[in-house]
Amino acid sequence: MQALLTLSRAIDALNEWVGRAVYWLVLIVALVSAGNAVSRYGFGASSNAWLEAQWYLFSAIFLLAAGYTLKHNGHVRIDVIYGRLAPRSRALIDLVGTLLFLLPMTLLIMWLSWAGFAESYAIGEVSPDAGGLLRWPVKLLIPLGFALLALQGLSEIIKRIAFLAGVGPLAEEAAEERV
Repeated sequence: MQALLTLSRAIDALNEWVGRAVYWLVLIVALVSAGNAVSRYGFGASSNAWLEAQWYLFSAIFLLAAGYTLKHNGHVRIDVIYGRLAPRSRALIDLVGTLLFLLPMTLLIMWLSWAGFAESYAIGEVSPDAGGLLRWPVKLLIPLGFALLALQGLSEIIKRIAFLAGVGPLAEEAAEERV
């Protein structure tokens, strides 16, 4: 179990690092967006490449931060019942939901999106708009983002199993709740 918890900590660290790096993309996309607006309305000049860069960065923020969001329990959840349950019941719900829904969906999306990325890369696909950007980098974000989410799902499974077995970080948090 300790080896699995070590793996879980490594996955958590990876998604923490990626999530914190993505914070900077928010600033960059805001600057690009503001620059586009000033350029268009202040000088009457526009660029499809900058507009597409803005879209690509926005996509990167959401796709790459999905694992980080799961790590910090930030995804939308209906807490009407879940929040009233005991920590053990919540851990069981999280475990079953991750095994039956999250992992199969992330793996399916990774598998299905890889072909689109590979084809785009092989043909050097470029946006059809004048001055547009290469398309394969943004298409790579899909399998990459879902891979990070799947890895974090695996980490959450390990932590829930460790908790249910009475070891691991969630067991310590549940003990603190009882105090």
